[in-house]
Amino acid sequence: MKLATVELRIFLFTTSCFLLLSSGFQFHSMPYDYSATTECVAEPQRAQYGGGIIVNPGFEHSIKGWSVFGNGTIEERISNGGNRFVVASNRTQALDSFSQKVQLKKGMIYIFSAWFQLSEGSDIVSVVFRRNGSELVRGGHVIAKHGCWSLLKGGIVANFSSPADILFESENPNVELWADSVSLQPFTRKQWRSHQDNSIERVRKSRVRFQLTHPNKTALEGATVVIKQTKADFPFGCAMNHYILTNTDYQRWFVSRFKYTTFTNEMKWYSTEKIQGQENYTIPDAMLKFAKENGISVRGHNILWDSINRQPRWDLSLSPDELREAATKRMNSVVSRYKGQLIAWDVVNENLHFNFFEDKLGENASAVYYSAAYHLDPNTNMFLNEYNTIEYSHDKDASPGNYIRKIKQIQQFPGTDGIPLAIGLQCHFGSGKPNIAYMRSGLDLLAATGLPIWLTETSMDPQPNQAEYFEEILREGYSHPAVQGIVMFVGPEQAGFNSTLLADANFKNTPTGDVVDKLIREWGTGPYTAIADSRGIIDISLHHGDYDVTVTHPLTQYSKTLNINVRKGFSLDTIHVKMHA
Repeated sequence: MKLATVELRIFLFTTSCFLLLSSGFQFHSMPYDYSATTECVAEPQRAQYGGGIIVNPGFEHSIKGWSVFGNGTIEERISNGGNRFVVASNRTQALDSFSQKVQLKKGMIYIFSAWFQLSEGSDIVSVVFRRNGSELVRGGHVIAKHGCWSLLKGGIVANFSSPADILFESENPNVELWADSVSLQPFTRKQWRSHQDNSIERVRKSRVRFQLTHPNKTALEGATVVIKQTKADFPFGCAMNHYILTNTDYQRWFVSRFKYTTFTNEMKWYSTEKIQGQENYTIPDAMLKFAKENGISVRGHNILWDSINRQPRWDLSLSPDELREAATKRMNSVVSRYKGQLIAWDVVNENLHFNFFEDKLGENASAVYYSAAYHLDPNTNMFLNEYNTIEYSHDKDASPGNYIRKIKQIQQFPGTDGIPLAIGLQCHFGSGKPNIAYMRSGLDLLAATGLPIWLTETSMDPQPNQAEYFEEILREGYSHPAVQGIVMFVGPEQAGFNSTLLADANFKNTPTGDVVDKLIREWGTGPYTAIADSRGIIDISLHHGDYDVTVTHPLTQYSKTLNINVRKGFSLDTIHVKMHA
């Protein structure tokens, strides 16, 4: 029997009008405000969410709702432009400031924001939540200055229901602390999940319309479309170590899931030059060969490490001139060897927490090496790779504000013009429920730099709720509009992983492994099956990537496979495909 010719029209839409279609929630949720700025501005912006649960957030009613904490005095002042703000003066301790009592509810997620200025100099200002009279929980930090206003954005997840005092900390008690536009907005977990789903729908997906018709324009009602993703646009990967070279089970496990990786230790200086002058790249060369053969993209980790405990043992006794020569040789060796073969370089690892090269070679040592790596491999992104920037709110050294300050120092160093800098956030979460409010607000601030952001080493300490919490972290990263890739530092037991274990000694999934596989499927692999309606139309929302599409009709049994690419930034587009039997 001669089969009919079928015309398939594919319409691809932007997702801006479909923000709520796939959220699964039928309630009105306050949208999340992802906006942030890293600039110090002449006048503060208005309080986000109208201040949320804060009383008198913009000090339009003098200091009503606010009280003194510790020593000192507080007062309202008015700028020359008519802006009202609060001032804490005559301070003697770091926490001497203004405060307000709020009622926190267990399980709620609280986003904090406020604008700060100092009467002189600059200092780190922190928001602190105090409960039970003494327990202090830090929710975020900003580098405040004299002469302009800086935004502090942070938050906490309440693990308790109780009153709490919002306090503000500045280590230098000799300066006045100014604040304005204070906001504390609570969200339920259901609302938080709706933010994630809506953001995924808007940023990671596009609406696709399949229109199936006969050549005479009549609709092909009941036709089936099966859609299978062949390549995802969003990089979601997993660390790899040398066991991949000899363990075929590990190879099958990895290749069936991941197309992006970072070598855990094999490319590091202490691995490739254990004895000075005797370089050995045999293992990373073989791993890179395996990755290429299986279509796996590799991040370069790392060129240098700023920790004294992560050096080749032999370089600790070198003089400054000898160390400079050895580090330059290392830079030239590893970057030239893998030039153009990697998608990223972690240039000077963890140089917010550590300063080995700065102590030995001068305060601009890291910037010198970023410039050198860029000139050796100019088309590869150069990452500042750091931990605790978004996972631990008590670490001021690696706070988003300090991270951004370091990035700016590198950008301002001679020879770095045009360098493709990128933000690498390790995301090694410890025990307990992750503070996803701090995580999201930190990503908001870092996004204001306009630089690419990757979660580079995502993991979580072993604990009873690891699978649930790890899913929270991964979903938060994937849904944030500024995140461009995620690599996990996790793996199977046979490869020696023990912190965040995805598979046991028999390659049977752990609960955390089940979560990762579920997210891989959810974020695009499919397959998806849909039936054309009476108009011959199928509407579906697809994650960005490449797809094989198979169309069949139950009466004609006609079948045809075609390839489509769904990507961000579609305007209304139509693809006409005529298929002849």
